[in-house]
Formats: sequence, C-alpha cells, structure tokens
Amino acid sequence: MFESKIDSASYAFGLSMARDLKKRGLKNLNGELVSQAIEDFFSDKPLQITEDQEYKAISEVLTAAAEELKNEQSAAGDKFLAENKNKAGIHITSSGLQYEIIRDTEGPKPQSTDSVTVNYKGALLDGKVFDSSYDRGEPISFQLNRVIQGWQEGLQLMPVGSHYRFYIPYELGYGERGAGNDIPPFSVLIFDVELLKIGG
Repeated sequence: MFESKIDSASYAFGLSMARDLKKRGLKNLNGELVSQAIEDFFSDKPLQITEDQEYKAISEVLTAAAEELKNEQSAAGDKFLAENKNKAGIHITSSGLQYEIIRDTEGPKPQSTDSVTVNYKGALLDGKVFDSSYDRGEPISFQLNRVIQGWQEGLQLMPVGSHYRFYIPYELGYGERGAGNDIPPFSVLIFDVELLKIGG
C-alpha cells in the first residue's frame, strides 16, 4: 500500500496518536492543524504558539475531554448497575461489586495472598469481549492480590469448582485510566470466572 517503510511508519504513528487521543475522549481535533504543527516543527519553521501556550492548550482540552468521557461512561455504568442489582439472583457486596452464581459448589475459598487458577471471559457493557482464557484454550494462574480489586474481592467469595459472573464498577476495575486499547476509562466490566484451583 505504501511506497516505503518510512511511509508505513508515518501512517502508523498517525494511527497510534489518533488511537491514544480517542481513548482520552478527544473527538474533534483539527487534523490540518495537527499536520501543520508537525510539519512546522520538523522543518524548523517559526511555531505559532509558545511552549507555555502549548501545555496550557493541551491541558485544558484533555481536562474537558476527560470530564465529558467520565460523565458519559459513568452515567451508562451507573444506569446499568442500578437496573442490574434488582434482577433475580444478583448479590451486592458493601464495595458495590455485583455478582451472580452460575454454578455453586462446596469447597475451600481462596485468601487474598493465595495463587489461583481460573478460566474467565471479560466483556464490556456493549458485549464486546476484550479477553478470554477460553479463546486461548488454557486457564491462567496468578496471585490474587495482584489483580484488580473487583477480582480480589469476588474470587474470595468463590469455592473451588464454582462459576460466578461479576459486574465490576469502574472504581473496582481499571478506574479512570482504562487498560490498553480495549478497555476505555470508567468502564463497568462483566467477567465470567470459573475457579479451578487454589495454589500452585
């Protein structure tokens, strides 16, 4: 598609920058001025704003975008959780974690310092699956106190062999930052988790 590696890399840098800006909630930057600023800088042309003005402009726009994104995402999450908590079979902890028991068992439950082995699937409110050990064909093992708070709390409720579904508020998940390109900031997360084993 492109004539050289530099052309490919140039387009890739643009995509990377756009992806990051979109994740931060920026939707309407002037693309022509973005291109002009890059051209001016690399060509050593006089810049149209000072460094202080640069930082101020970026800070103001990012702050406003973050607030708008928070309002949009948290409103959707709050609405979902408020409706979900009234459904049959939904349990709620004092922290706000919601869960339902898909398959119950009797057996030991992990402590916060234990390592566990689980199968899981994680999805957003729109149903998009962002991670799944089922798709990879193998479970995952980890130390419980090294994962998000919603998992730490939820897995300690589970006997070995059980299958729970967790509805995790953003405060107990990836918070205001999100995670990678697949989990936006302020996202409610839905996890199906099967606890297979406690310990190594």
